[in-house]
Amino acid sequence: MSRVLIIGAGGVAGVVVKKCAMLPEYFSEIHLASRTLSKCEALQQEAGKDRVVGVYKVDADIAAEVAALIRQVQPALVINVALPYQDLPIMDACLETGVHYLDTANYEPKDEAKFEYSWQWAYHERFKEKGIMALLGAGFDPGVTNVFTAYAAKHYFDEIHYLDIVDCNGGDHGQAFATNFNPEINIREITQRGKYWENGEWHETDPISVREDLDYPGVGVRASYLLFHEELESIVKHFPTIKRARFWMTFGEQYLTHLRVLENVGMTSIHPVEFQGHKIVPLEFLKAVLPNPGSLAEGYTGLTCIGTYVTGLKDGKEKTIFIYNNCDHAACNAEVGAQAVSYTTGVPAMIGASMMVQGHWMKAGVWNMEQFDPDEFMNRLNQYGLPWQVVECDSPFKR
Repeated sequence: MSRVLIIGAGGVAGVVVKKCAMLPEYFSEIHLASRTLSKCEALQQEAGKDRVVGVYKVDADIAAEVAALIRQVQPALVINVALPYQDLPIMDACLETGVHYLDTANYEPKDEAKFEYSWQWAYHERFKEKGIMALLGAGFDPGVTNVFTAYAAKHYFDEIHYLDIVDCNGGDHGQAFATNFNPEINIREITQRGKYWENGEWHETDPISVREDLDYPGVGVRASYLLFHEELESIVKHFPTIKRARFWMTFGEQYLTHLRVLENVGMTSIHPVEFQGHKIVPLEFLKAVLPNPGSLAEGYTGLTCIGTYVTGLKDGKEKTIFIYNNCDHAACNAEVGAQAVSYTTGVPAMIGASMMVQGHWMKAGVWNMEQFDPDEFMNRLNQYGLPWQVVECDSPFKR
Protein backbone atom coordinates (compact mmCIF):
# COMPACT_ATOMS: atom_id res chain seq x y z
CA MET A 1 0.00 0.00 0.00
CA SER A 2 1.33 3.45 -0.86
CA ARG A 3 -1.40 5.65 0.59
CA VAL A 4 0.11 8.92 1.87
CA LEU A 5 -1.18 11.69 4.11
CA ILE A 6 0.27 15.12 3.31
CA ILE A 7 -0.02 17.72 6.08
CA GLY A 8 0.27 21.33 4.94
CA ALA A 9 -1.24 23.30 2.05
CA GLY A 10 1.27 26.06 1.29
CA GLY A 11 3.53 26.54 -1.72
CA VAL A 12 5.77 23.53 -1.04
CA ALA A 13 2.78 21.32 -0.24
CA GLY A 14 1.25 22.26 -3.59
CA VAL A 15 4.33 20.95 -5.38
CA VAL A 16 4.40 17.75 -3.31
CA VAL A 17 0.71 17.07 -3.93
CA LYS A 18 0.93 17.64 -7.69
CA LYS A 19 4.13 15.67 -8.17
CA CYS A 20 2.78 12.76 -6.11
CA ALA A 21 -0.44 12.90 -8.14
CA MET A 22 1.60 12.42 -11.33
CA LEU A 23 3.02 9.13 -10.03
CA PRO A 24 0.30 6.61 -9.19
CA GLU A 25 2.89 3.85 -9.49
CA TYR A 26 4.45 5.24 -6.28
CA PHE A 27 1.43 6.77 -4.54
CA SER A 28 -1.82 4.85 -4.84
CA GLU A 29 -3.87 7.36 -2.82
CA ILE A 30 -3.20 10.91 -1.66
CA HIS A 31 -4.90 12.48 1.35
CA LEU A 32 -4.36 16.13 2.26
CA ALA A 33 -4.89 18.02 5.51
CA SER A 34 -4.18 21.47 6.92
CA ARG A 35 -5.60 24.03 9.31
CA THR A 36 -7.38 25.71 6.36
CA LEU A 37 -9.70 23.27 4.60
CA SER A 38 -10.33 25.62 1.66
CA LYS A 39 -6.63 25.46 0.70
CA CYS A 40 -6.82 21.67 0.68
CA GLU A 41 -9.96 21.75 -1.47
CA ALA A 42 -8.30 24.10 -3.96
CA LEU A 43 -5.28 21.79 -4.26
CA GLN A 44 -7.58 18.81 -4.66
CA GLN A 45 -9.27 20.51 -7.59
CA GLU A 46 -5.92 21.32 -9.21
CA ALA A 47 -4.42 17.85 -8.76
CA GLY A 48 -7.63 15.92 -9.45
CA LYS A 49 -10.14 14.31 -7.11
CA ASP A 50 -9.28 10.91 -8.53
CA ARG A 51 -5.76 11.32 -7.10
CA VAL A 52 -6.34 13.47 -3.99
CA VAL A 53 -9.16 11.35 -2.65
CA GLY A 54 -9.61 12.99 0.75
CA VAL A 55 -9.17 16.46 2.29
CA TYR A 56 -9.37 17.26 5.99
CA LYS A 57 -9.08 20.08 8.51
CA VAL A 58 -6.51 19.41 11.23
CA ASP A 59 -4.64 21.45 13.81
CA ALA A 60 -1.12 20.02 13.51
CA ASP A 61 -0.13 21.66 16.80
CA ILE A 62 -2.23 19.01 18.53
CA ALA A 63 -0.79 15.49 18.35
CA ALA A 64 -4.08 13.85 19.35
CA GLU A 65 -5.88 15.51 16.41
CA VAL A 66 -3.21 14.33 13.99
CA ALA A 67 -3.29 10.82 15.45
CA ALA A 68 -7.06 10.65 15.06
CA LEU A 69 -6.75 11.68 11.40
CA ILE A 70 -4.01 9.10 10.81
CA ARG A 71 -6.26 6.39 12.21
CA GLN A 72 -9.05 7.55 9.91
CA VAL A 73 -6.90 7.65 6.76
CA GLN A 74 -4.53 4.75 7.60
CA PRO A 75 -1.63 5.95 5.43
CA ALA A 76 1.68 4.17 4.99
CA LEU A 77 3.50 7.49 5.36
CA VAL A 78 2.87 11.01 6.67
CA ILE A 79 4.57 13.75 4.64
CA ASN A 80 4.93 16.80 6.87
CA VAL A 81 5.14 20.03 4.88
CA ALA A 82 3.50 22.12 7.60
CA LEU A 83 5.47 24.52 9.85
CA PRO A 84 8.68 23.52 11.67
CA TYR A 85 6.94 24.23 15.00
CA GLN A 86 4.66 21.29 14.24
CA ASP A 87 7.30 18.61 13.64
CA LEU A 88 7.18 17.18 17.15
CA PRO A 89 3.37 16.90 17.47
CA ILE A 90 3.24 15.17 14.08
CA MET A 91 6.10 12.84 15.06
CA ASP A 92 4.26 12.08 18.30
CA ALA A 93 1.15 11.19 16.31
CA CYS A 94 3.13 8.93 13.96
CA LEU A 95 4.76 7.23 16.93
CA GLU A 96 1.36 6.65 18.57
CA THR A 97 -0.16 5.19 15.40
CA GLY A 98 2.87 3.31 14.04
CA VAL A 99 3.17 5.23 10.74
CA HIS A 100 6.31 6.35 8.90
CA TYR A 101 7.20 10.07 8.86
CA LEU A 102 9.00 12.52 6.52
CA ASP A 103 9.63 16.27 6.81
CA THR A 104 11.58 18.99 4.98
CA ALA A 105 12.83 21.19 7.86
CA ASN A 106 13.88 20.50 11.42
CA TYR A 107 11.97 21.47 14.52
CA GLU A 108 12.23 24.89 16.08
CA PRO A 109 10.29 26.19 19.07
CA LYS A 110 7.69 28.84 18.41
CA ASP A 111 8.98 31.24 21.06
CA GLU A 112 12.69 31.06 20.21
CA ALA A 113 14.49 31.62 16.89
CA LYS A 114 16.58 28.48 17.21
CA PHE A 115 16.64 25.26 15.24
CA GLU A 116 18.63 22.08 15.75
CA TYR A 117 18.15 18.34 15.33
CA SER A 118 18.48 17.39 19.01
CA TRP A 119 14.71 17.39 19.61
CA GLN A 120 14.04 15.05 16.69
CA TRP A 121 17.12 12.85 17.08
CA ALA A 122 15.82 12.15 20.60
CA TYR A 123 12.98 10.13 18.99
CA HIS A 124 15.36 7.59 17.39
CA GLU A 125 15.05 4.74 19.89
CA ARG A 126 11.28 5.10 20.19
CA PHE A 127 10.81 5.01 16.41
CA LYS A 128 13.18 2.05 16.21
CA GLU A 129 11.29 0.14 18.90
CA LYS A 130 8.01 0.87 17.11
CA GLY A 131 9.47 -0.41 13.83
CA ILE A 132 8.82 2.85 11.95
CA MET A 133 11.06 5.30 10.15
CA ALA A 134 11.40 9.09 10.22
CA LEU A 135 13.30 10.80 7.40
CA LEU A 136 14.36 14.32 8.35
CA GLY A 137 15.04 17.29 6.11
CA ALA A 138 13.94 15.88 2.76
CA GLY A 139 13.91 19.20 0.89
CA PHE A 140 16.73 20.72 -1.14
CA ASP A 141 18.78 22.41 1.57
CA PRO A 142 18.53 20.48 3.81
CA GLY A 143 17.95 17.35 1.77
CA VAL A 144 19.45 17.26 -1.70
CA THR A 145 22.59 18.99 -0.42
CA ASN A 146 22.99 16.16 2.12
CA VAL A 147 22.60 13.61 -0.68
CA PHE A 148 25.08 15.54 -2.84
CA THR A 149 27.59 15.18 0.02
CA ALA A 150 26.94 11.44 0.34
CA TYR A 151 27.26 11.03 -3.44
CA ALA A 152 30.57 12.91 -3.43
CA ALA A 153 31.86 10.76 -0.57
CA LYS A 154 30.85 7.56 -2.35
CA HIS A 155 32.07 8.32 -5.87
CA TYR A 156 34.71 11.08 -5.73
CA PHE A 157 36.62 11.06 -2.44
CA ASP A 158 38.34 8.87 0.09
CA GLU A 159 38.03 11.67 2.66
CA ILE A 160 36.04 14.93 2.64
CA HIS A 161 37.81 17.85 4.31
CA TYR A 162 35.98 21.04 3.30
CA LEU A 163 32.32 21.59 2.51
CA ASP A 164 30.58 24.77 1.37
CA ILE A 165 26.87 24.64 0.55
CA VAL A 166 25.74 27.56 -1.62
CA ASP A 167 22.18 28.70 -2.32
CA CYS A 168 21.56 31.34 -4.97
CA ASN A 169 18.20 32.60 -6.16
CA GLY A 170 19.01 34.52 -9.31
CA GLY A 171 15.35 35.10 -10.13
CA ASP A 172 13.25 38.25 -10.24
CA HIS A 173 9.68 38.30 -8.91
CA GLY A 174 9.16 42.05 -9.39
CA GLN A 175 8.22 42.74 -5.75
CA ALA A 176 9.89 45.42 -3.66
CA PHE A 177 10.30 42.95 -0.78
CA ALA A 178 9.09 39.37 -0.54
CA THR A 179 10.32 36.04 0.81
CA ASN A 180 10.33 32.90 -1.32
CA PHE A 181 8.94 30.70 1.44
CA ASN A 182 7.01 31.30 4.65
CA PRO A 183 8.06 34.85 5.66
CA GLU A 184 8.00 34.07 9.37
CA ILE A 185 10.31 31.06 9.02
CA ASN A 186 12.53 32.75 6.44
CA ILE A 187 13.12 35.92 8.46
CA ARG A 188 13.71 34.00 11.70
CA GLU A 189 16.33 31.94 9.89
CA ILE A 190 18.38 34.75 8.42
CA THR A 191 18.27 37.20 11.34
CA GLN A 192 19.77 34.80 13.86
CA ARG A 193 23.52 34.51 14.34
CA GLY A 194 25.56 32.71 11.72
CA LYS A 195 27.41 29.54 12.64
CA TYR A 196 29.90 27.22 10.94
CA TRP A 197 31.98 24.15 11.80
CA GLU A 198 35.77 24.29 11.86
CA ASN A 199 38.42 22.11 13.52
CA GLY A 200 35.99 20.17 15.66
CA GLU A 201 33.89 23.01 17.04
CA TRP A 202 31.19 25.53 16.14
CA HIS A 203 32.03 29.19 15.55
CA GLU A 204 29.44 31.99 15.55
CA THR A 205 29.24 35.20 13.52
CA ASP A 206 27.00 38.25 13.61
CA PRO A 207 23.96 37.92 11.30
CA ILE A 208 24.73 38.62 7.60
CA SER A 209 28.26 39.79 8.45
CA VAL A 210 30.48 37.41 6.42
CA ARG A 211 30.33 37.86 2.65
CA GLU A 212 31.80 36.12 -0.39
CA ASP A 213 31.13 37.14 -3.99
CA LEU A 214 30.64 33.83 -5.80
CA ASP A 215 30.13 33.03 -9.49
CA TYR A 216 27.08 30.77 -9.87
CA PRO A 217 26.64 28.71 -13.07
CA GLY A 218 23.71 30.04 -15.08
CA VAL A 219 23.35 33.10 -12.84
CA GLY A 220 26.65 34.96 -12.51
CA VAL A 221 28.40 36.65 -9.59
CA ARG A 222 26.23 37.24 -6.52
CA ALA A 223 26.93 38.46 -3.00
CA SER A 224 26.68 35.43 -0.71
CA TYR A 225 26.41 35.54 3.08
CA LEU A 226 27.31 32.98 5.73
CA LEU A 227 24.32 31.58 7.64
CA PHE A 228 23.72 28.61 9.87
CA HIS A 229 21.68 25.88 8.19
CA GLU A 230 20.55 22.64 9.78
CA GLU A 231 22.19 20.27 7.30
CA LEU A 232 25.60 21.36 8.59
CA GLU A 233 24.76 19.82 11.96
CA SER A 234 23.95 16.38 10.59
CA ILE A 235 26.61 16.31 7.86
CA VAL A 236 29.53 17.01 10.21
CA LYS A 237 28.18 14.32 12.53
CA HIS A 238 28.00 11.69 9.80
CA PHE A 239 31.21 12.69 7.96
CA PRO A 240 33.71 13.14 10.81
CA THR A 241 36.70 13.80 8.48
CA ILE A 242 35.25 17.23 7.63
CA LYS A 243 37.52 20.00 8.88
CA ARG A 244 35.25 22.90 7.92
CA ALA A 245 31.62 23.13 6.83
CA ARG A 246 29.72 26.32 5.95
CA PHE A 247 26.49 27.47 4.32
CA TRP A 248 26.07 30.53 2.08
CA MET A 249 22.96 32.23 0.71
CA THR A 250 22.61 35.14 -1.72
CA PHE A 251 20.77 38.37 -0.90
CA GLY A 252 20.44 41.52 -2.99
CA GLU A 253 21.07 44.95 -1.54
CA GLN A 254 17.40 45.92 -1.87
CA TYR A 255 16.34 42.88 0.14
CA LEU A 256 18.92 43.55 2.86
CA THR A 257 17.97 47.23 3.08
CA HIS A 258 14.31 46.35 3.63
CA LEU A 259 15.28 43.70 6.17
CA ARG A 260 17.46 46.11 8.16
CA VAL A 261 14.70 48.71 8.28
CA LEU A 262 12.17 46.12 9.43
CA GLU A 263 14.59 44.94 12.12
CA ASN A 264 15.33 48.47 13.27
CA VAL A 265 11.64 49.28 13.78
CA GLY A 266 10.95 45.99 15.57
CA MET A 267 8.87 44.30 12.87
CA THR A 268 10.98 41.11 12.88
CA SER A 269 10.54 40.52 16.61
CA ILE A 270 8.93 37.26 17.77
CA HIS A 271 8.00 38.70 21.18
CA PRO A 272 4.35 39.79 21.63
CA VAL A 273 3.48 43.46 21.99
CA GLU A 274 0.27 45.11 23.18
CA PHE A 275 -1.81 46.66 20.39
CA GLN A 276 -5.34 47.98 20.89
CA GLY A 277 -5.99 45.59 23.73
CA HIS A 278 -4.56 42.53 21.97
CA LYS A 279 -1.23 40.74 22.11
CA ILE A 280 0.31 40.49 18.64
CA VAL A 281 3.67 39.17 17.44
CA PRO A 282 5.23 41.72 15.06
CA LEU A 283 6.75 39.07 12.78
CA GLU A 284 3.39 37.29 12.47
CA PHE A 285 1.76 40.60 11.51
CA LEU A 286 4.52 41.24 8.97
CA LYS A 287 3.89 37.80 7.48
CA ALA A 288 0.24 38.74 7.01
CA VAL A 289 1.03 41.89 5.01
CA LEU A 290 3.90 40.55 2.86
CA PRO A 291 3.16 38.82 -0.46
CA ASN A 292 2.21 35.16 -0.12
CA PRO A 293 5.19 33.16 -1.49
CA GLY A 294 2.73 31.03 -3.43
CA SER A 295 1.56 34.14 -5.32
CA LEU A 296 5.01 34.93 -6.72
CA ALA A 297 5.13 32.22 -9.39
CA GLU A 298 3.32 34.10 -12.16
CA GLY A 299 5.86 36.28 -13.95
CA TYR A 300 8.83 35.03 -11.90
CA THR A 301 11.87 34.81 -14.18
CA GLY A 302 15.44 33.56 -13.87
CA LEU A 303 17.24 30.61 -12.34
CA THR A 304 18.23 29.26 -8.96
CA CYS A 305 21.58 27.58 -8.40
CA ILE A 306 21.98 25.42 -5.31
CA GLY A 307 24.93 23.14 -4.80
CA THR A 308 27.79 21.82 -2.76
CA TYR A 309 31.50 22.52 -3.11
CA VAL A 310 33.41 19.55 -1.74
CA THR A 311 37.19 19.42 -1.26
CA GLY A 312 38.97 16.30 -0.13
CA LEU A 313 41.42 13.55 -0.91
CA LYS A 314 41.23 10.89 -3.61
CA ASP A 315 44.16 8.47 -3.92
CA GLY A 316 46.24 10.82 -1.81
CA LYS A 317 45.62 13.87 -3.98
CA GLU A 318 43.47 16.88 -3.11
CA LYS A 319 40.70 17.96 -5.47
CA THR A 320 37.46 19.97 -5.45
CA ILE A 321 34.13 19.26 -7.11
CA PHE A 322 30.93 21.27 -7.35
CA ILE A 323 27.63 19.37 -7.53
CA TYR A 324 24.69 21.65 -8.34
CA ASN A 325 21.27 22.14 -9.85
CA ASN A 326 19.85 25.05 -11.83
CA CYS A 327 16.08 25.44 -11.63
CA ASP A 328 14.00 27.77 -13.82
CA HIS A 329 11.21 29.73 -12.12
CA ALA A 330 9.10 30.03 -15.28
CA ALA A 331 9.43 26.32 -16.10
CA CYS A 332 8.29 25.39 -12.58
CA ASN A 333 5.28 27.65 -12.93
CA ALA A 334 4.39 26.09 -16.28
CA GLU A 335 4.59 22.58 -14.82
CA VAL A 336 2.97 22.88 -11.39
CA GLY A 337 2.08 26.55 -10.86
CA ALA A 338 4.91 27.19 -8.40
CA GLN A 339 8.09 29.24 -8.24
CA ALA A 340 11.44 27.45 -8.14
CA VAL A 341 12.07 27.78 -4.39
CA SER A 342 8.89 25.84 -3.63
CA TYR A 343 9.67 23.40 -6.46
CA THR A 344 13.20 22.64 -5.27
CA THR A 345 11.82 21.78 -1.82
CA GLY A 346 8.70 19.90 -2.92
CA VAL A 347 10.25 17.61 -5.55
CA PRO A 348 12.86 16.13 -3.17
CA ALA A 349 10.14 15.52 -0.58
CA MET A 350 8.19 13.55 -3.17
CA ILE A 351 11.31 11.61 -4.16
CA GLY A 352 12.19 10.87 -0.53
CA ALA A 353 8.64 9.63 0.02
CA SER A 354 8.88 7.41 -3.07
CA MET A 355 12.15 5.95 -1.79
CA MET A 356 10.46 5.09 1.49
CA VAL A 357 7.21 3.60 0.18
CA GLN A 358 9.14 1.45 -2.29
CA GLY A 359 11.55 0.24 0.39
CA HIS A 360 14.73 1.66 -1.17
CA TRP A 361 15.22 3.70 1.98
CA MET A 362 13.52 1.93 4.86
CA LYS A 363 15.05 1.41 8.27
CA ALA A 364 13.41 1.82 11.67
CA GLY A 365 14.56 4.90 13.56
CA VAL A 366 15.17 8.60 12.86
CA TRP A 367 17.53 9.32 9.98
CA ASN A 368 19.00 12.13 7.90
CA MET A 369 19.23 11.98 4.12
CA GLU A 370 23.00 11.43 3.90
CA GLN A 371 22.75 8.20 5.92
CA PHE A 372 21.31 6.26 2.95
CA ASP A 373 22.79 5.18 -0.36
CA PRO A 374 22.49 8.24 -2.63
CA ASP A 375 22.47 6.70 -6.10
CA GLU A 376 18.78 6.00 -6.76
CA PHE A 377 17.74 9.32 -5.21
CA MET A 378 20.20 11.08 -7.53
CA ASN A 379 18.74 9.19 -10.50
CA ARG A 380 15.25 10.35 -9.54
CA LEU A 381 16.35 13.98 -9.29
CA ASN A 382 17.27 13.78 -12.97
CA GLN A 383 14.05 11.97 -13.79
CA TYR A 384 11.58 14.21 -11.96
CA GLY A 385 12.67 17.77 -12.65
CA LEU A 386 15.90 18.61 -10.79
CA PRO A 387 18.79 17.57 -13.05
CA TRP A 388 22.22 18.00 -11.52
CA GLN A 389 25.77 18.41 -12.77
CA VAL A 390 29.23 17.68 -11.35
CA VAL A 391 32.28 19.71 -12.33
CA GLU A 392 35.86 19.44 -11.13
CA CYS A 393 37.12 22.94 -10.33
CA ASP A 394 39.30 25.07 -8.13
CA SER A 395 37.67 25.96 -4.83
CA PRO A 396 36.46 29.58 -4.79
CA PHE A 397 37.04 29.69 -1.01
CA LYS A 398 40.20 30.58 0.90
CA ARG A 399 41.54 28.29 3.61
